[in-house]
Amino acid sequence: MRRDAWWLELLPVIVLLGAFGIYATLRAFEGTYYEWGPYLSPFYSPLIDPRHRWWPFSPALLILIWPLGFRVTCYYYRKAYYRAFFLDPPACAVSEGVKRYRGETAFPFVLQNLHRYFLYVAFVFLIFLWHDAFHAFFFDGRMGVGVGTLVLLFNVILLTVYALSCHSLRHLSGGKLDCFSCVTFAAPRHTAWRWLSILNERHMLYAWISLITVGLTDLYVRLVASGAVRDLRLL
Repeated sequence: MRRDAWWLELLPVIVLLGAFGIYATLRAFEGTYYEWGPYLSPFYSPLIDPRHRWWPFSPALLILIWPLGFRVTCYYYRKAYYRAFFLDPPACAVSEGVKRYRGETAFPFVLQNLHRYFLYVAFVFLIFLWHDAFHAFFFDGRMGVGVGTLVLLFNVILLTVYALSCHSLRHLSGGKLDCFSCVTFAAPRHTAWRWLSILNERHMLYAWISLITVGLTDLYVRLVASGAVRDLRLL
């Protein structure tokens, strides 16, 4: 019975997620122009077997499942692509045309329950990305700052904020508790839960910004590595 243009809310999701999906897939299979000087594309970090001693395909395919799994199973992204691509449901108070509701209890959607475990691995990947950002400050053994340095640093900061704003992390820190004073380390857990709750309120914003910046970071490294643009040294 909604007569407003509810479908307009789906268009940005379709455009952004669709464009990122196509670009990330092409880049993952390309297998070139992912490294220049101290810069390493986040799509290829950690870099495994770049010389193809035992893996004949793109190094990105060795790690793709983990960052992709974290994004795909994210609570916000589920809502976004369920509506935009599956029309399940298309919008609030809009019929999806399906009589039998099964939720996420059947394959393949039951795999969405792995989100918490993808979160654990995501923090391991953040360690590598922070290492890459730190490494980007050194050119031929000397400390310096280039545009790419700031790009990689800004990217990992946003990815970290996105991970910290995760619903599962907030739940683990204290969201599942009914009584903070009844558990061990009550004060630290309450503090952590309170700060993570502040981030969680803007989880959608961080999800979109970090998605865009990680794609732009890879694009910048590719352009520099291919010689299309020149990295400007600031210091």
